[in-house]
Amino acid sequence: MDKDRIEGSMDQAKGGVKEGAGKLTGDKKLEAEGKADKASGKLQNAVGGLKDKLRGE
Repeated sequence: MDKDRIEGSMDQAKGGVKEGAGKLTGDKKLEAEGKADKASGKLQNAVGGLKDKLRGE
């Protein structure tokens, strides 16, 4: 498994926590940061998946 997939999954989880905390506290900035982290994590995870596929894993 490529390290990008692991880091991407971690970023998605972190983004989900930030987004949830932002919603609970009414902090729109924190909520937006969480959404951005989730999107970034999804992209990084996809890149890692592509790398795995190219290596035949």
